[in-house]
Amino acid sequence: MSLILTSMCILPLLASVLILILPPVIGKSLSLISSAITLILTVTLVSHGGVVESLYGWLRVDSLSLVFILTVSLLYFLTVLFSIGYVRESRNRWTNTKYAKIFFSGINFFCWAMLMAPSVSSLALVWVAIEITTVISALLVALDDTDGASEAAWKYVLIASMGLGIALFATILLYYAGASVLGNTYDLYFPQLLTVAHKLSPVIVRLAFVLAVVGFGTKVGFVPVHTWLPDAHSEAPTPVSTLLSGALLAVSFYAIMRYFQVAIVATGPAFPRNVLLAFGLASLALAALYLASQRDLKRLLAYSSIEHMGILAIGMSFSAPIAVIGVLLHVLAHALAKGSAFFGAGTLVKKFGTKNINRIRAGVSRLPVSGPLFVLSILALSAFPPFGIFRSEFLIVLGGFKSNASFVTIVLVLLITVAFLGFSRHGNQVMFSPPLEGGDVTKGEVSYWMTTAMVLALLGLVVLGIHPPQQVSTLLTAAARELSVKR
Repeated sequence: MSLILTSMCILPLLASVLILILPPVIGKSLSLISSAITLILTVTLVSHGGVVESLYGWLRVDSLSLVFILTVSLLYFLTVLFSIGYVRESRNRWTNTKYAKIFFSGINFFCWAMLMAPSVSSLALVWVAIEITTVISALLVALDDTDGASEAAWKYVLIASMGLGIALFATILLYYAGASVLGNTYDLYFPQLLTVAHKLSPVIVRLAFVLAVVGFGTKVGFVPVHTWLPDAHSEAPTPVSTLLSGALLAVSFYAIMRYFQVAIVATGPAFPRNVLLAFGLASLALAALYLASQRDLKRLLAYSSIEHMGILAIGMSFSAPIAVIGVLLHVLAHALAKGSAFFGAGTLVKKFGTKNINRIRAGVSRLPVSGPLFVLSILALSAFPPFGIFRSEFLIVLGGFKSNASFVTIVLVLLITVAFLGFSRHGNQVMFSPPLEGGDVTKGEVSYWMTTAMVLALLGLVVLGIHPPQQVSTLLTAAARELSVKR
C-alpha cells in the first residue's frame, strides 16, 4: 500500500512536467491517463482501509485524509474529461496549442498540490501544500489573460496570502504549545500531537484554532474572508473554477479539521464547535441572500459554494456523530454536484458567448442533452432526492436535532430554503425562459466530452444519494470517529 500511496502522490506531478517538455499533442491524453490511474489508486487505498504510511512517514493517510483525497481524485478525473472538450472549443489570443500545453500542465500540477495536502503527515507540510495551491491556482485563474481575470487573480493572491500568513501563525502557535510537552525539536506529526493534546495549553490551542479557522477559512470561503472567491470563480476558465469550488475549498476545510482534532481534546469540544458555528452561520446567511441578486452565472455558483461551506461548518458544530458523517458525505457530494453544475455553466457560456444570466435563455431547447443535465445539477445542489446532497444534508439536520441544537437546525433549514429559492429562480430563467428576440443561437451540443463529464458526475451523485458503496460508508464512519475522538 505504501507504493500505491507514493505513486498516487507522484503521478500528477510527473504528468505536469512531461506535458511541458513533450509535444503538445500529448497533453490531453497524458492528463486523462494520469487522472484515471490516480482515481484507481485512490479507490484501492479506500478499499484497503486503515492507516498507510510511505517515504519514512512523510506521507501518511488515514480515513479522514482519504475522504478528501477521494474528493480531489474524482474531480481531477472528471475535470480532465470535461477539459478535453473545453480546450478544443477555446478561442484564445494565444495559439490553441500553447494554451492547451500550459492549461493541462497547470491542471495536473494544481491537482497534485491538492492531493498532497491531505497526504502529508505534518501540519507544517499541510500549510506548504496549500500555499502551493494558491500560487498555481492564481496563475490558472489569470490564464485567459483578460482584464477581469488578471484583477481576480491579483485579488485572490493578496487575500489568500494574508490568510495563509495567519494560518502560518496558527501553525507556529500550535508548535509552541507542543514544545512544552514534546521538547523544542519535534515534527508537527498528527498522531504525536493527538497523543499529547490533553496536555497542551488550552489558551494557546484556542488561539491557534481561531487563527487556523480565519487563515485557512480564507481559502475555504468563510465570511468575512470570502471576497476573492466570487471574482476568481467567475473569471477563471471553467475547469479551474470547478477545481477551486469542488476540491480546493474542501482541501482547505481539511486543514481546519486537523486543528479541530487537536482542539476538541485540548480545550473540550464546545469551543471549536462554537467557532465553526459562528463562521458557518455567517457564511450561509450571506450566501443565501446574495444568491438571489446575481447576474453572472459563474458567480451564482461561487456563492453556492460559500453556502455549502457554511453548511459544512454548521454540521461540524453539532455533537452527534451522524452529523459528522453527513459533513464528510457532503464534501464528496458537493464536489460532484458543483462539478456537474460548473460543467453545465461552462457549456452554456460556450454556447451563448456570455455569463450574463439575463442574456442566456431557452437553455434546455438549445442544448438538448446538457441543458436537462444542468437542470438536474441545480436540483442536486438544492438537495433534491435522490442526489447525494439530499442524503448528506438530511444527516446533518438529523444530527442537529439529536445534538439538542433545534434552534440552530431550524435556522439552517430556513437559510438553505432561502438559498434554494434564489438559486432555482435563476436556473429556471436560464433554462426555460423563451429565447431573446433576434437571438441566433443554434441548437446542438458544444462537445460530448463536456456532456459525458456531467453525466458521470450526476451518476455518482445518484449512487451517493441512494446507496453509497460499502467501502465509502465504512470510510465515512471511520473518518467521523477520528473527528469525534476523545483522549
